[in-house]
Amino acid sequence: MNINNTIDLDFDKNHLWHPYTSMINPLPVYPVTHASGVHIYLENGEKLLDGMASWWSVLHGYNHPILNEAIKEQVDQMSHVMFGGLTHRPAVELGKKLIEITPPSLTRIFFADSGSVAVEVAIKMAMQYWQSKGINTKNKLMALSKGYHGDTFAAMSVCDPVNSMHSLYKGFLPEHYFVPAPTSRFNDAFDGSEIKVLEQHFAEHHNDVAAFILEPIVQNAGGMNFYHANYLKAVRELCNKYNVLLICDEIATGFGRTGKMFAVEHADIEPDILCIGKAITGGYMTLSATLTSDKIALGISEGEAGVMMHGPTFMANPLACAVANKSIELLLESDWQNTISRIETCLKTHLTPLVSYDSVADVRILGAIGVVEMKHPVDVAAVQKHLISKGVWLRPFGKLIYMMPPYVMQDEELIQIIDAIKTML
Repeated sequence: MNINNTIDLDFDKNHLWHPYTSMINPLPVYPVTHASGVHIYLENGEKLLDGMASWWSVLHGYNHPILNEAIKEQVDQMSHVMFGGLTHRPAVELGKKLIEITPPSLTRIFFADSGSVAVEVAIKMAMQYWQSKGINTKNKLMALSKGYHGDTFAAMSVCDPVNSMHSLYKGFLPEHYFVPAPTSRFNDAFDGSEIKVLEQHFAEHHNDVAAFILEPIVQNAGGMNFYHANYLKAVRELCNKYNVLLICDEIATGFGRTGKMFAVEHADIEPDILCIGKAITGGYMTLSATLTSDKIALGISEGEAGVMMHGPTFMANPLACAVANKSIELLLESDWQNTISRIETCLKTHLTPLVSYDSVADVRILGAIGVVEMKHPVDVAAVQKHLISKGVWLRPFGKLIYMMPPYVMQDEELIQIIDAIKTML
């Protein structure tokens, strides 16, 4: 028994697995007692500015009174009820909101319990759609190199085949087709030769390919690659031309992060299937959704199975749906476009100059995302320890020190994080 009423770090180290770390030589963990606004509070009394929004999900800050109240009200009604054969107001209301803010052709919603599962569902939808049409040859996917779509098996199979977990599980994962990652940057001139390379892959593989899956505009965990909207537009056009479905994974980019409500809007395109998650509940609870069109949903339902072959136990969890409803209401009621523009302007003003440091290879910014790419891989444990001494929480990976702050973070707080990064260069 822990008589000191402190978090037992020895137990944590010896028994609890944390993301992407070793049980022999784990990365350090820092005990948190509470969080409020844009701050995380450690057990030793330190207060940290959270530049990560808890892996890009906490839009409105921590411990938000309106979101807290939404959960409190819902828990008195019911915390959970199975979605098989039953329904409830929070799910219906959330469905209405999602249909209102996503591309018009997306009219059917499948709720799931994590982003990775949303991708699994999207892949199942694509495969099952073609089966329902009597086309059994379309059993492969096409994806971008440098992509990341989650840690479950089907999702892993469309992550970058070289620099992700894909290679570790070679032989267990289904093997799909990969095209080179886009190289034309978001705000630069577009290199039309990329379309020729892209079309070569479509021409060669379209008979086998059920769907093309990508993260629109921003490839996130695969390297924070911000690519040109014309590339995304070309993918949509080629999917139409070659009879391939388009899955857009907006789990990280959705709900305003890139300056548009959804990143597909930068290219003015609509996917056949859209995956959303992370920020859907304002970072309060795990929830995701896979949205699709009448064409796909009815096509699946007309097939031999007659049903979508998936059904998570906690599908459309009422608590999660209730807080998601309030989070989306908060976002829509706010001047979120100007908020993202303010954050982007602050990042461009104060983060961009870091490119002049000898240790820095590149700085890139889009919406409420700021990335400093180093010339060499960073020592995650050392960087985090130093940043904590400056009152800042970030989670670098590879060569990247980046920030995706809560939207409620003010300029002076953003500058504090940037100043802390400077001390690492």
